[in-house]
Amino acid sequence: MAGKVFFSVTMSLDGFMAPLDDGALEAMNQGRNDDPSLRRWMSQWGELQGWALKQRFMRENLQFGEGGETGPNDDFLRGVFDRTGSTVLGKRMFDGGEGGWPEDAPFHTPVFVVTHEVREPWKRLGGTTFHFVNDGIESALAQAREAAGDRDVRIGGGAETILQFLNAGLVDEFTVSLRPVFFGTGVPLFKGVDQTAVALDLARTEATPEVTHLTYTVRRR
Repeated sequence: MAGKVFFSVTMSLDGFMAPLDDGALEAMNQGRNDDPSLRRWMSQWGELQGWALKQRFMRENLQFGEGGETGPNDDFLRGVFDRTGSTVLGKRMFDGGEGGWPEDAPFHTPVFVVTHEVREPWKRLGGTTFHFVNDGIESALAQAREAAGDRDVRIGGGAETILQFLNAGLVDEFTVSLRPVFFGTGVPLFKGVDQTAVALDLARTEATPEVTHLTYTVRRR
């Protein structure tokens, strides 16, 4: 039996899943760590994702060393990882991580990058191989489903790629991990969603002091 297609992202209380990139990622890839735009981006990113980076599972997966928090948030992150048999990324999301991921990239599954670029698969340590798909999201999903077997396919981002899958009716469920922070501006998660086609049913909630996990099943109107 084929698994589900899902995404799981952290979002600020005013609806942003990432800080505004005003040159920060270019500075990061060029090693300009003192660039003001990068410092602002990293500060906001830390506010958004700090809850996850403190968890034991995440520290282990990113090779930050031993220690870290355990409990509901740690269990949540481990559950997302355990259910994922393959991942789909947009090209911009891949570009943002390519220079920063360790050789043992944190996916440990096949990853399918939706892109116009023609490129041979890029194999990393720990079971991660990046495949570059040039013929659209349906093809990427078909390949990801085959690779995942009976496990789930995660749409890893960014926002534009998530929205493409959601509007096309290709997402079964998603979790928004809501952080009590305001960005004011940034990368919106649901800007452009087709509200005439996408309907949601609340599946479950789990609240902790740092983040509230809201999980919805997706159906077509």
